[in-house]
Amino acid sequence: MIKVFFLIFEPGATWERLAAQRRSVAFILATYLVPTLLLIAGVEGWGLLTMGKWQPGFQKFREFPLREVLVFEAAQFILALATVFVAALLFKKINETFREGHDYIPAFTVVAYGLSPMFLLRLLDAAPMINPWTTWVIGVVLSIWILYQGLPRVMMPDPVHAFGLYLSGSFVVILTTGVTRLLTALYVLGQVDFHHSYLTRKLAHWLGQ
Repeated sequence: MIKVFFLIFEPGATWERLAAQRRSVAFILATYLVPTLLLIAGVEGWGLLTMGKWQPGFQKFREFPLREVLVFEAAQFILALATVFVAALLFKKINETFREGHDYIPAFTVVAYGLSPMFLLRLLDAAPMINPWTTWVIGVVLSIWILYQGLPRVMMPDPVHAFGLYLSGSFVVILTTGVTRLLTALYVLGQVDFHHSYLTRKLAHWLGQ
């Protein structure tokens, strides 16, 4: 998680190191992405369990029982992982329209670390008065700025196509993370009830075993 601060305050040097290391997808998952998402789930889950969440539509604090918190955080963990994998695949496909021969690892590296500010800001979602859309907007702006530094260093597009790749990648980040945030924000703000959905019942069954 400490890498996010280096990416924000020393983006050029940090991206250069990440590009030179060329870590595998499994390594990034095991040493960075999964531990980070588990930490976020733990902190946010603790906040929902102990303090609840302010739901402006109902003008009240909603208390979340432990079972519901576990199901929600498990679903959010899966959604976050899926977002990174899907966004990385889209980055790769977009880059292939400009340049042949790029594999999946550079795209996954850019997305996994490029979304670091968004992951960091999600820790604030544990606070009961913080609106989830606030953390998403700040996080996506920082992520797009960091991607501007990282895309050319890690994915190495042709200079003439670099800005086009950056614009397309920024749209992908906004779209994929926005859909994920929409689903989770609707739930914690009480604007939709996923409590009786198929996925929720399945997750509750697995966690209850």
